[in-house]
Amino acid sequence: MRDPSLRRSLTLFRAFLREQHDPEHCYGLLARDAADQIERYEPLEGRVVADIGGGSGHFTEEFRRRGAQSYLFEPDRRELTARGRIPAGAVLADGYLLPLADGAADVCFSSNVLEHVADPRTFLSELVRVTRPGGLIYLSFTNWLSPWGGHETAPWHYLGAGRARTLYRWRTGRTAKHTLGENLFALHVGPTLRHIRSRDDVRIVTARSRYAPFLAETIPRLPVVREVATWNLLLILRRLP
Repeated sequence: MRDPSLRRSLTLFRAFLREQHDPEHCYGLLARDAADQIERYEPLEGRVVADIGGGSGHFTEEFRRRGAQSYLFEPDRRELTARGRIPAGAVLADGYLLPLADGAADVCFSSNVLEHVADPRTFLSELVRVTRPGGLIYLSFTNWLSPWGGHETAPWHYLGAGRARTLYRWRTGRTAKHTLGENLFALHVGPTLRHIRSRDDVRIVTARSRYAPFLAETIPRLPVVREVATWNLLLILRRLP
């Protein structure tokens, strides 16, 4: 699938709608798409990839299929074993303190994790630390004001996180998995971009709307609009010497 394209965006959106019923298809497709995005900037074959917060291993498996030495670091045992087994080469580890030497990875990968950490700047610094100078960092997150910012409670999070959880329980009879301030945090596009641009250890290769069918690099440049329309911010970074 060409990135960006309307066909790609529709295919991914349809897969997301089936995520609860067919997670293998959804996350397998997303892993292939992420690998394609990485390979626009860095070949995966022969590279060492650190998959940070990669859940049950879909991304790591795809990277390995493309010839990478990929290792999964996941802090949540339930996520790690969600497919009934622990993925080969997986490590139960916190993204704030990774059991890796400085510069150990050619590619450091983190998909939809940043909005779930209380201290995103420390988390980012750890991703930078374990990436070799000149290496690639793939970092994406769902921004709070996007239509999917509240995750399973979206779009009711626009009415407030508390109301959104109440409505979710009323509609489904279940308690929402995510609670703002506990395991979900309100990240915004503008402040994140300003922080990364202020750093002297990385440079931005591209900042784009991860799933947009067009204007993918233009949307995050538009103040105010970007906070809603970006949906999911993808940052490709290079580690500086």
